[in-house]
Amino acid sequence: MKLLTKEILDKLPPLYSQDGKGWDAIAQVKFFAPWSSWTWWATEYDPKTRIFFGLVDGFERELGYFSLDELQEVQGPFGLGIERDMYWTPKSLKEV
Repeated sequence: MKLLTKEILDKLPPLYSQDGKGWDAIAQVKFFAPWSSWTWWATEYDPKTRIFFGLVDGFERELGYFSLDELQEVQGPFGLGIERDMYWTPKSLKEV
């Protein structure tokens, strides 16, 4: 699955552009590991470094940076990879 389409890339604001918005920042894309409860919501992205900023829900729920390259490299049971929620509607982090 292609994790980042041109359409989504065009909607993602650059890193640091949402500073000060906190939980009102808009999550433009949602990624998840289908074999676990890990989920990533991206609010910003830098295409040069391929780094997102957003909300990560794994062992704990926290705001932070995560890498597109690392998401693409993850391989779970039976060769499953990280997937993008194709039916995601952008919403604020506080709504997530």
